Amino acid sequence: MVSRADRGPLADWFWTIDRYFLAAFILLMGIGFMLSFAASPPVAERLGLDSFHFVERHAVFIVPSLMVMIGLSFMTPRQVRRAAIILLAVSLLMMVMALFFGVEVKGSRRWVSIGSFSIQPSEFMKPAFVVVCAWLFAEHARQPEIPGNLFAIILFGIVAALLVAQPDLGQTILTAVVWGGMFFMAGMPWLWIMVLGAVGIVGFASAYYMLPHVTGRIDRFLTGEGDTFQVDTARDAIIRGDWFGQGPGEGIVKRIIPDSHTDFIFSVAAEEFGILFCMLLVLIFAFIVLRGLGHSFKERNDFARFAVAGLVLQIGIQSMINIGVNLELLPAKGMTLPLISYGGSSMIAICVTAGFILALTRHRPEKRAQERSLFRITGVPAE
Repeated sequence: MVSRADRGPLADWFWTIDRYFLAAFILLMGIGFMLSFAASPPVAERLGLDSFHFVERHAVFIVPSLMVMIGLSFMTPRQVRRAAIILLAVSLLMMVMALFFGVEVKGSRRWVSIGSFSIQPSEFMKPAFVVVCAWLFAEHARQPEIPGNLFAIILFGIVAALLVAQPDLGQTILTAVVWGGMFFMAGMPWLWIMVLGAVGIVGFASAYYMLPHVTGRIDRFLTGEGDTFQVDTARDAIIRGDWFGQGPGEGIVKRIIPDSHTDFIFSVAAEEFGILFCMLLVLIFAFIVLRGLGHSFKERNDFARFAVAGLVLQIGIQSMINIGVNLELLPAKGMTLPLISYGGSSMIAICVTAGFILALTRHRPEKRAQERSLFRITGVPAE
């Protein structure tokens, strides 16, 4: 046990970290590893691989993911900002490379192969983009003569263009919603709200009429006609699970869901462990979002406030999209459930997000001094 009397870096980290956040992230990773035993063996067998091929790879990904999350949580806000700028620059460069030299999967070029590993740069772009935009919004709020908002709009345009070029409409919508939420927090003028809202409507309509795969998915969602096998099977798995599930290893419908270990792992969880277990998962994600927004509400530093809010919104909205697809509330979209679904790039990138959140929400000495000073002046506790 680390004593409060200790003064080393580890002791300082332990007593200043938000341990509820840390526990929630580690709990999700543990649940994801447990569900990999239920969801991935049928997929591995269909591909002619060892039954526990994806389980073993999932376990391998957990180790570097934890190291990344814990390592980043030691950073100061300034170091977080610098790391995000570097990560964003590298990610954008790799996204451009993916368009020309990337591996094409299901008609999209999102992956870059480095030796025996494949990386999805857009996953790492997301947390870095949020932090950099938070910094730009904060700089504009601190010094209005700095065109931070304009730079954030230009940066969003670059990111959105690269995502659409892949194409990846789901990630584009996720990034746009999170960016819009931060811009709104930063005091977006009503004129900008109307202009950006109109641009969003035009962009979505253009995607529907110009991108055949988007047209097909939306039409299948609205009419129920065409190839709806995967979402229909996922729905059947949820219905079969009922409230308490069929029990570990007793799932039958899961065996015919093509992406049961990634996009539709929520349905596997429902079939084997029940709807109540899935509600627990939703509550954990809700806890992360609400606690993050609570931190953001109390934070006096604009950069930390915008960044924490944007990062937890990213996790929350991504989980909503994944769960919404599983429940047939949204059109089918290949998006992982954070820290639960199989996928090396996704897991490590979400742990980058978690590491940034942990770093920015630490109870630092300068924050405590500021709170005591405010209390002496106003007589109102900071909490």
